[in-house]
Amino acid sequence: MRINFTARHYKPSERLKEYAETEVRSLEKYYDSIVDCDIILDYQKEIQIAEINLVVHGAKLSATEKSEDIYKSIDLAVAKLQRQLKKYKEKHFQNYEAGEVK
Repeated sequence: MRINFTARHYKPSERLKEYAETEVRSLEKYYDSIVDCDIILDYQKEIQIAEINLVVHGAKLSATEKSEDIYKSIDLAVAKLQRQLKKYKEKHFQNYEAGEVK
């Protein structure tokens, strides 16, 4: 999986970069065919935004979360993507087992 990291309106610490990448890499245990990942962190006044976009074979999954803490935003976005990956995997393999490979 290729990971692209972008921070808007501030310079993130190495610790924050490593944390975000570690959390995103944990998504591979739910679906191991993730091709690309874009992590976009944004700081706007009191709100910190984490946007994570995943490219898997045949689909693009996205999650955006806002909170007062950037670590909390990352955790919430990753949790949202876990649910999306599970749903995508169920649909994908359901079609595969029925012989409707796309």
